[in-house]
Parts: sequence; structure tokens; C-alpha cells
Amino acid sequence: MQQVVTISGMTCQGCVRSVTEKLREIPQVIEAAVSLEQEQAVLELTQAIGIDALTTALPNKYKVTLKALVLSDMPERVTSSISQNPNKWRQLRPLFLIFAYLLVAALLLNLNPWNFQAAMLDFMGLFYIVFSFFKLLDLKGFPQSFSRYDPLAKAVPLYGWVYPFIELGLGLLFLMRFQILAALLTTVVILGITTVGVTKTLLNKKTISCACLGTTLQLPMTEATFIENAIMLVMAFTMLLQI
Repeated sequence: MQQVVTISGMTCQGCVRSVTEKLREIPQVIEAAVSLEQEQAVLELTQAIGIDALTTALPNKYKVTLKALVLSDMPERVTSSISQNPNKWRQLRPLFLIFAYLLVAALLLNLNPWNFQAAMLDFMGLFYIVFSFFKLLDLKGFPQSFSRYDPLAKAVPLYGWVYPFIELGLGLLFLMRFQILAALLTTVVILGITTVGVTKTLLNKKTISCACLGTTLQLPMTEATFIENAIMLVMAFTMLLQI
């Protein structure tokens, strides 16, 4: 079931991270998606939680009130409409900006003379370097967030801890033009596994955070996450065909 509560007193993304962590520590909470703009949290629960329990879990400066409660036997469209965040695309602006910067950088690096294959390699290398950086900012929190949708990270917790370093290594391989075939095959495997988990999450209409930029930036899991992985997979398959 889902429980939507209003949380007043949050003033920045630091507050959002703190509130999210505190809510996730509650035994009945499966997942918590906190929005600073809407001053609310959408909780995925094993059972309903009283407001007193939520208030006790959070610091005194936050005030919690019940906004909505959606039982598991209610129509899926009702659950989706309550949990959907209308500002999700605004929240994804950092992801779009990073993609734009990486794309422009890869194009400019190979503009004169133009080399499409090299541009793709540079884009993939820069992609991995930048995304691993954000994951390494909170290496302690990333594995748990990642395991909520990645099947392998859920089954093998150690994989979540080493994943940022795998991305870092792949980025260096692409930029240095070293062991490209191995890097492409690894990309297909790890992003293929993640894409399966992302697809299941989207089809089940679960409200969880995306760990693609780590836990420092609280990004919602949306179709953009699927598109992000799909672009990288298409590039990897294209390069493999050329090789």
C-alpha cells in the first residue's frame, strides 16, 4: 500500500536526503520518495503507519500530516495518480543538462576532422566518468538505493559497492581507447541487467528514486532512466557491429 504525507519544514535538498534516510529506516517502509517542491513524501508500505510514528522518526523541525492512503486492492490508476509527481521532469533537469554537456563535449572533440566512431567512444567514456563521480560522492548510500531496482545488486550486495568503480574503469577504457571490445561487452551486460530492473519498476508503477546520479541528487525513477540506458546500449551495439 501507499501512504502520502505532507512534510513541512524542509528547506533544501539536504533536508530531502535526511528525511528520506530517516523514513527508509522505519521497518514498515519499503521505499520513500520525498519531494521538496510539494512538501510531501510518498511511502510504499507493508502496512499503514500512524502519524505519531512518522513524527517520532523525524527531527522536531519537521511537521507530518496525512494526505492520502491508498490500499493495495484499489485500482492501479488511482495509486498512480496519487503518487505521480507532476514536477518529475523538472527534477530530472540535472540529468538532461549532464547529457547535453556530454554530447556537446563529445561532438566538439571530434568535429575537425569529424569522426563519428570516436565521438561515440568519447561520449560513453565521459558518461561513465561523470556518472561514477556522482555515485562515489555517497558510496555508502548508493548500494542500497541501487539494489531497489537492479536485479544483480539486489541478489549480490557487493555488486552495488563495486559498481561505481566498474563505471569509472569503463570510462577510462573508452577514453584511452584500450580494450574497447571488453568495455563494450561489459557495457551491454551491466546496463542490460539494469534496464531489466528499470523496466520492471516502471511497469509496476513503483515510486522509487533513481540511483543513476547516486543519492546526492534525488531523481525520480521515470522513463528518462530507461531512455538513458537505452541510448548507451544502442551505442554499444553499434560499436560492436562496427568492430
